[in-house]
Amino acid sequence: FFYKKSKLVLYIKTKTEKMKKFNLVVAFVLLIASYQNNIMAQEKLSYQKPPEHLAELFEAPKTPGVSINPQHTVMLLMERPGFPSIEEVAQPELRLAGLRINPKTNGPSRSYSYNKIVVKDINTLKSFEFVGLPKNPRIENVSWSPDGTKIAFTLSVANGVQLWMGDISAKKASRLGEFFINDVFRSKPIQWLSDSKNILVRVIDAKRSGVPTENIVPDGPVIQSNTGGEAPVRTYQDLIKNKFGEEQFSYFANGKIISVSTDGKLKDISDKGIFSSFSSSPDGKMVLITRITQPFSYIVPYSRFAQSIEVWDLDGKLVKIIAKIPATEKLPKGFDAVREGPRRINWRADAEATLYYVQALDGGNPKTEVEFREQIFMWKAPFTNPASAVVKLKLRYGGITWGNSNFATISEYLRKTRRYITSSFVPDKEGDLKTIFDLNYEDSYSDPGNFEVIRNKYGKYVLQMNKAQTKLYLTGSGASPEGNKPFLDEFEMATNKTKRLWQSKAPHYEFASIIIDLNKYKLLIRRESQSEVPNYFIVDYKKRKDLKQLTAFSHPYPSLKDVKSEFIQYERKDGVKLNAKLYLPAGYDKAKDGTLPVLLWAYPQEFKSASAAGQVTSSPYRFIRMSQHSPLYWVADGFAVLDDPSFPIIGEGEEEPNDKFVEQLVSSAEAAINKIVDMGVADRARIGVGGHSYGAFMTANLLAHSDLFAAGIARSGAYNRTLTPFGFQAEERTFWEAQDVYFAMSPFMHAEKVNEPLLLIHGQADNNSGTYPMQSERYFAALKGNGKVARLVMLPHESHGYSSYESIMHMAWEMTEWLNKYVKNKK
Repeated sequence: FFYKKSKLVLYIKTKTEKMKKFNLVVAFVLLIASYQNNIMAQEKLSYQKPPEHLAELFEAPKTPGVSINPQHTVMLLMERPGFPSIEEVAQPELRLAGLRINPKTNGPSRSYSYNKIVVKDINTLKSFEFVGLPKNPRIENVSWSPDGTKIAFTLSVANGVQLWMGDISAKKASRLGEFFINDVFRSKPIQWLSDSKNILVRVIDAKRSGVPTENIVPDGPVIQSNTGGEAPVRTYQDLIKNKFGEEQFSYFANGKIISVSTDGKLKDISDKGIFSSFSSSPDGKMVLITRITQPFSYIVPYSRFAQSIEVWDLDGKLVKIIAKIPATEKLPKGFDAVREGPRRINWRADAEATLYYVQALDGGNPKTEVEFREQIFMWKAPFTNPASAVVKLKLRYGGITWGNSNFATISEYLRKTRRYITSSFVPDKEGDLKTIFDLNYEDSYSDPGNFEVIRNKYGKYVLQMNKAQTKLYLTGSGASPEGNKPFLDEFEMATNKTKRLWQSKAPHYEFASIIIDLNKYKLLIRRESQSEVPNYFIVDYKKRKDLKQLTAFSHPYPSLKDVKSEFIQYERKDGVKLNAKLYLPAGYDKAKDGTLPVLLWAYPQEFKSASAAGQVTSSPYRFIRMSQHSPLYWVADGFAVLDDPSFPIIGEGEEEPNDKFVEQLVSSAEAAINKIVDMGVADRARIGVGGHSYGAFMTANLLAHSDLFAAGIARSGAYNRTLTPFGFQAEERTFWEAQDVYFAMSPFMHAEKVNEPLLLIHGQADNNSGTYPMQSERYFAALKGNGKVARLVMLPHESHGYSSYESIMHMAWEMTEWLNKYVKNKK
């Protein structure tokens, strides 16, 4: 065979007519075989769309975001645009130090924005849009001024990120200054000062030199060394790889901190440097800055680079270097391990200018036996006297919520034991901690909720108290065997006793958002039901009556209004109680329509106790709100969808959960299938299984170790655990400490056992720890090499979650085709 003038020519040299005919038959068979082999290896397929009834659901408008000003008088309704195009997602990006940077804007290459802001007066319900905004703006980092009269936000344009301000009374938005913001880090690049007249901003140095260019002739090899000591590091992506990467990171991360007044006046605060975060003191006179220093690491992201923690005043003078922290490349093993030296340095929210931080007393090693693991310190400006020790903790530090000089709460935890303690202490006096709650954080039924906070005069969040400062307020999900019932409780500070003030009631799911007015018992709630889209109301929580409806968002999926959802409970063969949400197509009649094809979509979770694993942590009254990654779309395609069924992986006592991972995984799947089959809803022969990330890992394992499913769909998973040798998910043991566990849990090692068709989907630019695109590529090769039915779809430019319109539609098309062929219409 050869090509001649774009035509395939068959050349045969033979002596006899008989041999000629024989050769033609052989040639034809070889040609067809070659064609089929090529199709199997690579399909040339453009982006596809699912059927129109599914596409319309994916294209439904997103529910606006809501933000209330500190005075609880004005709310913002922030609308989100549709999915970006693949052209937008495919724009150049740099992947450095754990960041993804758009080199054209010096901002993040992947972020979520708003394209419209509606301002609504909570009292009159009158609303307006700001005058002055450009068409189709890309708004991010929205922040209220402490006095609640203005908002600051960033606006991304083609060549940079700008600072804008919206004035509520003037109903006008305008740009502040001609500079561009450095927005490469995950921390907010803009922050209001307490006077509501000035904004701190991290900006690009306008005088910086040109973009670094790579020398294609290297100066030498890239060398890393370890001179001793263990340095187990999880599998990070997007790291700096060489000297040129260091130069790029320095260029795009460098900047300085300035203050910008609401009338546009600029003032330098810091010198030039790489500032990953900054925050103003409550009195607005100083700025705490985290400066990243060299050398940069090639094995950890920027958050673990060497740092200098500094305080600067508003006149641009360095007040104090608080701490010098080396790169954190070496940590003891275990999730409870921390680095030595000062950590979690921040301003005390209820004082003018006092820093606090925590320091490990066990060397950061959770295996060290000590009476106290942590020590809290406070350091008052101007930092001429040494920092003072405040309280000691027996577990690992979890955070402080400040109240006033007489009361604050502090949390501590230990992941190994799942223990979580909340205590109170007196910040301005020496004394012991007073325990408020001591619980197992896996035990959702005993969760007392979280203390409500409110903005103080500095604009910082502190504990919300009654006027006499004797009571606090708790809100929580209210997990129960009947489902979540969110609540509002009153907490007596002197006695630690609680009193229930309000709780959600069926057939609605209501969540307490903000206590608007304690004296008038006004509470802002978000209310929804199976058929009612979430909306916001102000209610009287004492008389339990509606006072005002603030929003009226419409149903985004009219075609799903009659979809039936049911909360089901069942048992695993080892006695562990499980639960799930079952969704049935609109108009489905079991007696008339018989059994349905099923899509089971799940995500395993680890527990240390069987009793906690069986608890219900959802509600039967939630509205069907779907992200682009939800499995619920296929209920509109005639499937019953079993969403988020319990897949607990339990390891009680000295046993680790993953010691019996596969056995428990299969047992949970078996119990779920038995339940829906016994209900008369499911056809046992037509059940598909799927999941995303760790759910994809689950899916591959279920197909390898059971024959319960007709087919599987695995998106963005990891399938070979030897490629994540220093731990993954909730597994903190290394490969060398638990080789049998890593082998048993890796679907790649058991590819020959898979007997069902498996669709693999993965983003080619996946940035999640451990889920390299190579994981799907190599697993597909293993399946193909063992003669299994499999399909690999690599989505260009997509990360761990898929964002572009074309990719999401194509994902939906692939899943629909796969489910129809191998599940719904299975022969």
